Amino acid sequence: MYAVIKTGGKQYRVTPGESLKVETIVANVGDTISFSEVLMVADGEAITIGAPMVAGAVVKAEVTAHGRGDKIRIIKHRRRKHYHKEMGHRQNYTAITITEITA
Repeated sequence: MYAVIKTGGKQYRVTPGESLKVETIVANVGDTISFSEVLMVADGEAITIGAPMVAGAVVKAEVTAHGRGDKIRIIKHRRRKHYHKEMGHRQNYTAITITEITA
């Protein structure tokens, strides 16, 4: 069984027991959160596709950690103009573990 959920402007294909990192969610570590924006649920051969959301479908997850991703480097450079600028960025994330998919 798997589902496609929408959170943080992105879509994720999730299965029970799976761990993933999503955009920051305001919740404490150990809290149970539920995602009601479920786009699709598949259970074996039975596939339910929402228009745009599947009615009554809920995916529950447990918050396992909060953190920051690896630093990415942004470099701007103009040749022969003595212009060189370097910046970095670290995106915040929330690590979750999917516990239950209810269709």
